[in-house]
Amino acid sequence: MTVEWTEEEMRQALFGDAEITAPVSTLPEEEIQPDVATVPVSKVAKKKVSKTFIPRLLVILRVSNEFEGRTLEIVHEADTLSTLLAEQEATKAARKKFRYVEVVSVKSM
Repeated sequence: MTVEWTEEEMRQALFGDAEITAPVSTLPEEEIQPDVATVPVSKVAKKKVSKTFIPRLLVILRVSNEFEGRTLEIVHEADTLSTLLAEQEATKAARKKFRYVEVVSVKSM
């Protein structure tokens, strides 16, 4: 029991007897010339980017390969504000070459 409906009958069933309006074409409007003269915007001068401040800490280490033997003092520069991170970074780098590492001081540059 299939009923063949036309497109118009389906539209009437769904939307009622409303008339279908065709799209209205719009005429191009004429540009209105303003009475005020416009001044072209000058380019804004870009600010010079200053060299960014890199926080540096100076870590002084006393290192040796012999226990209570001859020691050397080495200096490590860390690019951080945290003294703990600077100490860890310096000791990690020093342990690659030396067996015994002792942190003497951490100073900001």
